[in-house]
Parts: sequence; structure tokens; C-alpha cells
Amino acid sequence: MGGSGGELRYEISQNAYIKLVLHSLKHKTSAVNGVFVGSSCDDGVQIIDSVPLFHNHLGLLPPLEISLIMIEEYYSARGLGIVGYFHANERSDDVELGNVAKNIGDHIYRYFPQAAILLLDNKKLEALPKGKDGLPVMQGCLKMLLHIVTMKEMQINVKFSLYTRDASKNWKLAGSDVGCRLTTKEPAANAVLLDYISSKKWEDVVDFDDHLDDITK
Repeated sequence: MGGSGGELRYEISQNAYIKLVLHSLKHKTSAVNGVFVGSSCDDGVQIIDSVPLFHNHLGLLPPLEISLIMIEEYYSARGLGIVGYFHANERSDDVELGNVAKNIGDHIYRYFPQAAILLLDNKKLEALPKGKDGLPVMQGCLKMLLHIVTMKEMQINVKFSLYTRDASKNWKLAGSDVGCRLTTKEPAANAVLLDYISSKKWEDVVDFDDHLDDITK
């Protein structure tokens, strides 16, 4: 799983990939976020699962702290930890990495320096339920690293934005130099995703906001 020249690579499981997309589709008119769970392996990171967090309270600290503690406790017993963060903006024309995403990414980065932030491509997300294409919907935003998103079965490079932190700890938009890559573990991930979309599986996705509204979920 190691990248060329010792570059860090990320491999995301089908389950983690599909869940984050369905979470965004369920709340198409809201910003949504969540975290990735996995582990490091050699010079790479394996993303085993994604945990949807919020669609209403993205910027509220108490619910975020509680959710992260619960996630860490649950997955640490299974030898896994939080390895990254995903975010979808509210507007389809908004391609910027906002302060909420940066702050949560900073927090995760302090505990897992290989952490990645994935920003969903909202325009491709809108096209998915209409069946316009089978392209992946992720943009890559890596801490100090370039990120190109590639699906193994298609070898398609998706538009991405890369932000790095400078010496003043400010996020800066980096250039388009080729760096590490994100791949799906299972080749048929997009096909399964489209099948789930056709059967409206996003209705089954539950995030922490849903849990706060109804603790039985």
C-alpha cells in the first residue's frame, strides 16, 4: 500500500466510502461531517470505517467532544482509532475548506499526524441520484500532503483541493504537485454505491444528531 518514493497512501474500504456518501445524500441541503476510523500500516493508512457525525450541530464543541470520546472508546477496543475527517459543504458551489473542517482536522491531526481531510465534491454528489455518472465524489485535502483521489476500477483522477499549514499554523492552498493517493479497497465500490442509491439506502444512515434527537437510534 506504500506510495512511490515513500509517499503516504490511503486505502478506504467500500463500507466507509459508501457510508460517507449516503450520509451526505440524506442531508443534501445541509453541511455534514464525520470521521474516519482505521489504522496505520507501513507508510500507509487503512480507512476501515466512517462514522457520520452531524448535519445540524457541526460547530458545537460539547456534542463533538462527546461523540469523539464515544467513537474512540468503541473502536480502540478493536485496535482502531480516528485517522481522518470528511466534510460536505452546504452549498454545491462551495469548494472551500471552512473553519469548522479545519479545526476538527487540526484536532485529529494532533493525535494522528497522518490524518487526512476529505472534502466531498457536491456537484458530483448532486448528479449521483440522477444517475448521470459513476464518478467518485471525493476531493482530497491532506495535511501537509498532496492528495489525488483515484478509484481502482476506473483510474479516474478527481478534482481536489489541497491545504497545508505553514509555520504560522495557517491553512494555505497548496499547488498541484502530484503526491500520495487514495484508493478504494474493493474494486466494485461505485457499482455498489449506485445500487444503494437506487434503493434509497441513505434513509438507513444514522448520525449523532439523529441519536441526540432519539437515543434509541
